[in-house]
Amino acid sequence: MIRLVLFLSLLAAFPPLATDMYLPAIPTLVRIWDQPLSMVNLTLVLFFVVYCIFILIYGPLSDKYGRRPPLMSGILIYIFSCFLCAASFNVYFLIIARMLQAAGAASASSIALAIAKDRLPSHKREKVLSYIAVIIALAPMLAPMIGSLVMVWFSWQWIFILQAVWGIIALSGVFFMEESNLNPADISFRELTTGFSRILRNRNFSFLMACFSILSLPLFAFIASSSFIYITCFNVSETGFAVYFGMNAIFLMAGSYTCARFGSRIGTIRMITLGILGGIAGGILLLFKIASGPMQIMIPMAIISFAFGMSRPPSNNLMLEQVSKNTGTASSLMIFSYFITGAVSMAVVSLEWPDKVFYLGALASLGGVTAFILWHYVKSERIIDVQ
Repeated sequence: MIRLVLFLSLLAAFPPLATDMYLPAIPTLVRIWDQPLSMVNLTLVLFFVVYCIFILIYGPLSDKYGRRPPLMSGILIYIFSCFLCAASFNVYFLIIARMLQAAGAASASSIALAIAKDRLPSHKREKVLSYIAVIIALAPMLAPMIGSLVMVWFSWQWIFILQAVWGIIALSGVFFMEESNLNPADISFRELTTGFSRILRNRNFSFLMACFSILSLPLFAFIASSSFIYITCFNVSETGFAVYFGMNAIFLMAGSYTCARFGSRIGTIRMITLGILGGIAGGILLLFKIASGPMQIMIPMAIISFAFGMSRPPSNNLMLEQVSKNTGTASSLMIFSYFITGAVSMAVVSLEWPDKVFYLGALASLGGVTAFILWHYVKSERIIDVQ
């Protein structure tokens, strides 16, 4: 069980490692390439757009051909593209290389959830997903710190070389992994792709997916704007930024640990409800700026991160419980909705807002209220079994 948790964590950590390790380099690239932040941030926004598109491809492929072949292919693409990113000589080349990197990275996180559904019964899956979330939370905590140290000691290119090393380690794990999809779908690819429409017609699944995707809006906006806010607006050093950013990851991990440790006592429904309310509370604190300096964003985002960390594992498990087949396709849709809403928020926050902290607060508050309304409807209509 421990080996499975570590392996799934390794796969699921691809997105935060591919983005958060790179964040400290963004102000430097803005300066050395003489480009506006909105242009350099396209390396983040388009990464997630392409990532979302390819998530929808890898899921059905893993249902038809098994989990290992598409997973190995995707990681190989990721490793190759990491070296292309390191070789970038302008922002346009880096954007293209990052898009290719996203096309490979998408295989890992989408198929990781499908493997969890293959290997684990429901009563064990929620706890395992919670422990995975705890481990994954280390990635956004450590990645910016590693990126900052690389920027101090070497150069930004070495960030992508380290990401390639991570990919090689993951590839070796997949090589020795046993196939978990023991009954691949023996149908045509066209029939397989219709699984998307079939799953989206599942009312339970679709409402839950919409509700929980909205909760990710402030987190992705924070990822895209955090380095600019801390380093440019608050004059924090690159190393200091890594520390502040890492504090949010600690609270994300604490929320996931709370779910793993006390989830059976609190209950799935209460954890999700508390998570939504926590996101709203953090958004209100951002709007009213209860502190000065870097703490005016660090404290509210810590609350939002804790709430999200506590509610994400049970919400993922609840969505997986709504489907009995085409697990890879369902897993792809879940990750797709999560990251495509995130990509939208990253694109919007990259615009020339006069006050990005206020924007984050509005996004968290309005998104939280919308999610709460959807969640209340889900429970009142009883399209899920409320426990």
